[in-house]
Amino acid sequence: MARLMPMPKLSDTMEEGAIAKWLKKVGDKISEGDPLAEIETDKATMEYEATESGFILKFVVDAGGKAKVGGPIAVLGDKKDETFDLNALMAAAPTPAGGHKAPAKPAASAPAAASAPAAAQASAPAVAPASFGGRVKASPLAKKMAKDRGVDLSRVSGSGPNGRVIMKDVTNAPAGGGGGGFFASGSQPDQVIRVTMMRQTIAKRLLAGKNDAPHFYLTRSFDMTRVNSWREQLNAGWDPKSGAAKVSVNDIIMFICAQALKKHPMVNASWQGETITQYGSVHLAMAVALPEGLVTPVIRNCDRLMPKQIAAQTKDMASKAKAGKLTNEEFSGGTFTISNLGMMGIEEFTAIINPPQAAILAVGATIPTPVVDASGAVVVKPMMKVTMSCDHRVVDGMVGAQFLQTLATYMEEPLAIFVG
Repeated sequence: MARLMPMPKLSDTMEEGAIAKWLKKVGDKISEGDPLAEIETDKATMEYEATESGFILKFVVDAGGKAKVGGPIAVLGDKKDETFDLNALMAAAPTPAGGHKAPAKPAASAPAAASAPAAAQASAPAVAPASFGGRVKASPLAKKMAKDRGVDLSRVSGSGPNGRVIMKDVTNAPAGGGGGGFFASGSQPDQVIRVTMMRQTIAKRLLAGKNDAPHFYLTRSFDMTRVNSWREQLNAGWDPKSGAAKVSVNDIIMFICAQALKKHPMVNASWQGETITQYGSVHLAMAVALPEGLVTPVIRNCDRLMPKQIAAQTKDMASKAKAGKLTNEEFSGGTFTISNLGMMGIEEFTAIINPPQAAILAVGATIPTPVVDASGAVVVKPMMKVTMSCDHRVVDGMVGAQFLQTLATYMEEPLAIFVG
């Protein structure tokens, strides 16, 4: 009997998904647990496994197309040559998330650039034939991305098997192709870039976070002398061949921040409308930048971990995030977020709160800075500036200031954590 396969809900915030790639073809027999498709969600591109057995009779959503959660993406049957009435199946299907049924041939299955203004489409040049015997050696997703971005695949070096151009190669290529000298003549064409599910969700959540939470900002500078010295001690004898994670400044900041949050639970909290939740454990979210956008994997029970344990987990989480291997649980449940741009040379910035959390800490670079010491002498010290964005519904100015005071005490004398 023919039946529709729905778009699965692969994350707690997922409302729709995009088929990045089908791993099977029409007519294939599948069994429960077989890798079926790569689905782009609001958080990552995940490999989806079949939840039942049967034969693939039709793809309702082609590679590159979208569907609401619960909306049909394929037709399965018990027999390879089974006949079916797609319109009847669609009419009998439950309404997907979003309040309406997907059409029999979703408009979303067309390339995303088709919805762009005509003028923008006209500015994107057609993809020229590749030089591989007149045939482009590229994955279907790479071809689609190249068309959307106006990239000439014949000028892109492929990093896939046998020189095949894959998505990563197109992402890294400039519009129009992969080369060209300095000061090339002529203006570059406009690019129409498909907004990924992750980027759409980032936009929705940050817009809601900025509009709903009344932000205010507190900035404080820290003397990093003791932290830098402690880091050197922790990494003494570290061997890169051992596979062990090297403790970073950010790992120590996360450790110290978690200890300060234990002392100030009102900052480790969230607004719930008619109530405020103060969390009993510190689950620190760390911002990781990806080409598709920013993700915030969570280090759970960070207040119970030492810097080397945090380093091991942050290394693992960052690797998973960049490989698109994070699970929904590893994204969820953060109680406070740290965003560090210091390694990029950014001295100071403000960050948008990640709802429903009540605060986020923006960490800048450590800069040698002339300061006046206790004796009145001018000395140069490694100073780091942080700015905490606070939700004023939860964190009052005095509460935020007291938290940063404790953070400053711990940063400038980490021993105070253990003896205080």
